[in-house]
Amino acid sequence: MRISRSWLREWLPELALDAQALGDRLTMAGLELDALETAAPACSNVVVGRVQRVEQHPDADRLRVCQVDDGSGETFQVVCGAPNVEIGMLAPFARVGAELPGGLKIKAARLRGMDSQGMLCSAAELGLAESSDGLMPLPEDAPLGQDIRAYLDLDDAVLEVDLTPNRADCLCMRGVAREASILTQTPLLEPAAVAVAAQVEDVFAVRLEAEDACPRYAGRVVRGVKSAAQAPLWMRERLRRAGVRSISAPVDITNYVMLELGQPMHAFDLAKLDREIRVRLAEDGEKVALIDGQTVAVQAGTLLIADASGPLAVAGVMGGADSAVSDETVDVFLESAYFDPQSISGRARSLGLHTESSHRFERGVDPQLQLAALERATQLLMEIAGGKPGPVVEASAPDKLPRREPVTLRRERIGQLLGLEFEDSLVEEILAGLGCVVETQADGWRVTPPSQRFDLSIEVDLIEELARVRGYDEVPEHRAPMQPGIAPRAEAKVDVVRLRECLRALEYQEAITYSFIDAASAQLFAPGEEPIALSNPISAELAVMRPSLWPGLIGALNYNRKRQQPRGRLFETGLRFVRRDGELRQQPMLAGAVFGSVFPEQWGVEDRQIDFYDVKGDVEALLARIGVRAEFVADEHPALHPGQGARVMLDGHNIGWVGMLGPELERKLELEQPVGLFELDIEAMSYGKVPHFETLSRFPAMRRDLAVIVEESVAAGDVLAAIEALEVAEVREAQLFDVYAGKGIEKGYKSLAFGLIFQGFSSSLTDDGVEAILSRIMEELSRRFAAKPRG
Repeated sequence: MRISRSWLREWLPELALDAQALGDRLTMAGLELDALETAAPACSNVVVGRVQRVEQHPDADRLRVCQVDDGSGETFQVVCGAPNVEIGMLAPFARVGAELPGGLKIKAARLRGMDSQGMLCSAAELGLAESSDGLMPLPEDAPLGQDIRAYLDLDDAVLEVDLTPNRADCLCMRGVAREASILTQTPLLEPAAVAVAAQVEDVFAVRLEAEDACPRYAGRVVRGVKSAAQAPLWMRERLRRAGVRSISAPVDITNYVMLELGQPMHAFDLAKLDREIRVRLAEDGEKVALIDGQTVAVQAGTLLIADASGPLAVAGVMGGADSAVSDETVDVFLESAYFDPQSISGRARSLGLHTESSHRFERGVDPQLQLAALERATQLLMEIAGGKPGPVVEASAPDKLPRREPVTLRRERIGQLLGLEFEDSLVEEILAGLGCVVETQADGWRVTPPSQRFDLSIEVDLIEELARVRGYDEVPEHRAPMQPGIAPRAEAKVDVVRLRECLRALEYQEAITYSFIDAASAQLFAPGEEPIALSNPISAELAVMRPSLWPGLIGALNYNRKRQQPRGRLFETGLRFVRRDGELRQQPMLAGAVFGSVFPEQWGVEDRQIDFYDVKGDVEALLARIGVRAEFVADEHPALHPGQGARVMLDGHNIGWVGMLGPELERKLELEQPVGLFELDIEAMSYGKVPHFETLSRFPAMRRDLAVIVEESVAAGDVLAAIEALEVAEVREAQLFDVYAGKGIEKGYKSLAFGLIFQGFSSSLTDDGVEAILSRIMEELSRRFAAKPRG
């Protein structure tokens, strides 16, 4: 919301704070000041001038030679190319020596053989418009010779305030003035409402067919309007400072009332309406031609403003081109309605639009404001463009309108929550200043919030208002009177922080990616999952919830690869969204993605691209950090390379996947190099093993190597597990150090070589004792895997 301080002073004539101080006070009350700027860029020595004579330039068809009076008693010759220059008009005149926005300095010049002493200015040249077709005409009562900055109040401060969605009441000057009034203890001068009497009997029927979505719709006919008339300069300037472009008198007036009172309005060309206004829900496939030039197909259930012939506008969003006011319009129909926020929310975004009207209706408009806004717009229209109004027509369903229920505010509760005592008189003063109806009770007050404050519905809302208006800096700090008890925590509980630290130690960097992805990516990485679509997606690329963290991580890796990063390791902790048994599950996951060389570039190590075992090793190191060891079971995953993917099993449960990205996906995603992936269920890793002390042996250890030949289908991990299952106390460690298949090994078989560490606890082991243990191990492997010793 952009706030002109000079406009605000019409509501608060006694406001003493400068713009910065006012912005600071609003910020401390929750209306954050985003920017503070002047109403126009700097310029100097530009005054109100009058064109006294206009003659054709003798050597240029498009130039005129003008005589300009600047109020000093002298007349200056100015060569001007503006098509609208005419005798008697008042316009901004930049004298010789003036400086215009952008650093342009005006000097005496000779243009096509004629002297020019100054410059007549357009609005664009003064920084008041993006473009202009001619000079900026000034009203006839503009004081000749007055500095243009003083005349137009171009040093006015414009505050840009960022409002939270619950403060829709401050999306207008009236709301901001109310807020500033109570915050600064400045009397509010609210203009009196004026009821405009009907001058003709013409009415246009209104019918509500969707009372839940639109419980109030008011309008009136105004005949004989000069639609081509231009809104006065003061109104156009206020619209400009609020960030709204001036279009025509009827449109400018509806926009002005919206900015002034907070009620979005619309003006229809009465001659283009058929029989009656119908407020109804759209049927599937209906189309509306909008005033911005596009034709949109609206979803079934969208609230429409229609007549007997078809849709006229998307309610609360944008009017239609077929019924729009033009310069030829003579009779208009002014609309002022209340739309339920739930019926408007998301409709503009679904059409790829965001308008001033939808911004307000989505957040909630005062349901008691429609008639007052209609009277105000009628008054301004008659003053600016003439016309004769008819009676106000209103269709309403009072039982469907929002009702503000009383809220009980307990005196003692204020102190309990804020740690700050409020005198009763101050409580009543603040609440009354907010527009509440306050009734005193024995233990506090019965408070009925005003119709425009949708955010005041429970007791704590009122207490928050007391603190906000008094000032958060007035709320004292108190230390807790007692130390809270320490909550018990299982020693085996694993914090996600530990997992992150481990991955950072393995050279991974943490990434945060969107929880929303495009439907195509969801299908690529989880073809068996039903995508969970968003009702109101930000864009087509962010239309579904991610079923995996891999798409975001791979996108981040690819972004870095295209920017000459030769290697990358990223991980992310976050939610994936899947359907299980018909219900949406939000599953915390830990995922990683790797590409490039195993080691940074150096002379001492041969360069090698990452492979499956590098990624698997990282997962093993991660699980070892919490004291557990997983089993890796070869399996197929749609996103992983066939033969290079495995399930990660922990205590017999599948907790995730590890592997290399499939070649087909590599091509589709234009990765051009292998990518390793893993994704693990965080909840399954939330408990590890508590470290415990084991007695150290004082006897020497010895190593024996055991090489066995097994079928190629036998996993080395299964062999290691079989050795451990024997629970031989003297076997302290078993480590696979070689896998071989080829010359000397029968086809379909492979050799596995293990290093075994033996150590006794009560005495030193003998060679015979170690050989006996090796024989036992060999017998077990022969029994389970038909293993044979390698000669």
